[in-house]
Formats: sequence, C-alpha cells, structure tokens
Amino acid sequence: MFRKSLLLALGCLLLCQCSQLQSDCEALRVREAEIAAEPKGNYYIGRRYHIPYTRFWGYMREPGKSWRTAGLVMMDESVCRTPDRGPEDPLPGAVFGTDNNVEYIVKGAYTGTKAYDPSTNQVLPVFRPTGFEVRSKQPGFLFVPSEEYEAERVTLRPALMPTPQQCAQYR
Repeated sequence: MFRKSLLLALGCLLLCQCSQLQSDCEALRVREAEIAAEPKGNYYIGRRYHIPYTRFWGYMREPGKSWRTAGLVMMDESVCRTPDRGPEDPLPGAVFGTDNNVEYIVKGAYTGTKAYDPSTNQVLPVFRPTGFEVRSKQPGFLFVPSEEYEAERVTLRPALMPTPQQCAQYR
C-alpha cells in the first residue's frame, strides 16, 4: 500500500513539473520572439533587482538578446545616478530599491572593471550609466513565469530558465 501511494505521489509530482515546464516554455517562447524584434542600438535593457543590503543594481542584457545572457551588475554612478537613488540607511528618509522589477532602457557602457558585493560574495562587472528611461513598470517575470522572488537572498538567476532543448519538446 505504501509503495503504491509513493508511486502515485511521485507520478503526480512529475506531471505537475511537466505541466509547469510546458507553461514556462510557452511563455518564454512568446517573450523571446518579442525580444528578438527589439531594435538594435547603443543601449541596454536593465531590470532592477533589489535585495536589501546588497550592492548590485540588477540584471543587464543587450537588445535583441535573451535574458538567458543577462548578468548582475554593479553601477558606477560617477556620471549618472540610478533612478531610485536617495538617502540610504541610517539616514532619515532612507529609500533604496523602490523600483524593484522596473525595466529600463539604459545608456552607458561597461567599464571593464569588476567590483565585489560582500553581501552575496560575488565579483560583478561594473556598468557606468549615462541615462535611464523607464521601459515598463510592470514587465512581468524576469527568467521564468514560475519564479519566486525572495527579498532575503538572490533567488532569480538565468539558470532558472529551461534550456532550449527542454522547451523543444513542447513545440
């Protein structure tokens, strides 16, 4: 009896995962087509990803390229401040990360240097922005529709995305 129950539970789990994978792949296919149609140019697409006490800004990708190619960046604000920049703790009225999940068109360039984020123990590329334009305040999911944001740790990563080979079975 226990063996049958266990097999039934495992079967249900596999069906749920397959269903979730199929749903994620369908949503990714639509979004990847939209991304492929983006105009080429001298800009980046940035998605603000805020986790308290971290120093990275969020994810950046080139226009026309999948979020699969995106990477976390640190911002060099020597030329242009990030849009949500305000006083930080412990100053009164501290605000930071109020634009979490906002998508921007970002002008600027990578500096070729890297910086250390001690809160996540990562060495990340540094980007020097020269301008920001809000692209969407509600851009939807970042990597997969089933992702779950947690403010305590980095939970959203390109590795969450199913591979093209995994999605090919649902075409």
